[in-house]
Amino acid sequence: MEAELAALPATIAQELSVWIKAVRGEGKWEHTGRTYRSIARYWHVLDPILKGWLADGIESLREITHDDVKRAIATRKGTPARSIHIVLRNVFRALRQEGVIFRDPTRGLVFAGINKTPPSVPSDRLASVFSHAQNDFQRFVMVLVCVHALSGTDMRHLLLTDLDLSRERLIVRRPGKRHVVYLDELTYRCASAWLRERHRRWPVTTNPHVFINRWTAVDTTHSPIGTTFTAIFRPTGLTMPTLRQDRIRDEAFEVHDPLHLMRPFGISSQTAMRYITAAHPERTAKLPR
Repeated sequence: MEAELAALPATIAQELSVWIKAVRGEGKWEHTGRTYRSIARYWHVLDPILKGWLADGIESLREITHDDVKRAIATRKGTPARSIHIVLRNVFRALRQEGVIFRDPTRGLVFAGINKTPPSVPSDRLASVFSHAQNDFQRFVMVLVCVHALSGTDMRHLLLTDLDLSRERLIVRRPGKRHVVYLDELTYRCASAWLRERHRRWPVTTNPHVFINRWTAVDTTHSPIGTTFTAIFRPTGLTMPTLRQDRIRDEAFEVHDPLHLMRPFGISSQTAMRYITAAHPERTAKLPR
């Protein structure tokens, strides 16, 4: 990252250094900082946008206007365009927070998003997903994804204190909010089986996370588990995001109110409305945008 910043004009490099510091949680507002890996993903999206602005003669991010941001987003479609919107919004909000700029050019800019839900997973393939689980760890992960639509990030940061079997609930902590998952019978059984297996294999581990492996069990820094979740779903021929989205999509066909999607899955109103609109176009076509 230092090499990339060094290749930029001094003013922009300094502004982006402030952004990185703020995103890392070292700015004026204390919060849980993002990892350098996450910042690198943001940079991958930001870099071509910066090159285009530099070619246009921009010498400072203070010069960027609302129209500049809209043109940058318009260079892509679908998910890549949404990624540009998210990254630019993150950059300019952080710079305004730190007092580097006084006007956020992304403010009031709403990305329309992808106006269709992913194609559904055939029922026979979905039914066979759980048959690929080889142990309690994999079975619990599959249930959390296929039933409760949790993401890899959600599961990776679950703590033992978040899983309360006596109250049959699981607290999922997300930036700025928390989502409560109420355990059905299947999820309860899988959770109980995994906790027993976890204690049997690593009875003295101090790692507070629900999901651990042989490396994180002895990790004194108490780091969360890595990318094991992705590998679990490879034998099924389906990806974890596909199964998660299919669960939300399936629920959207059963309900007509976006609140009924927001509550069980903890998704935003915009995401819920996108699924409802795609599932019931005849009911939502006349709604105000």
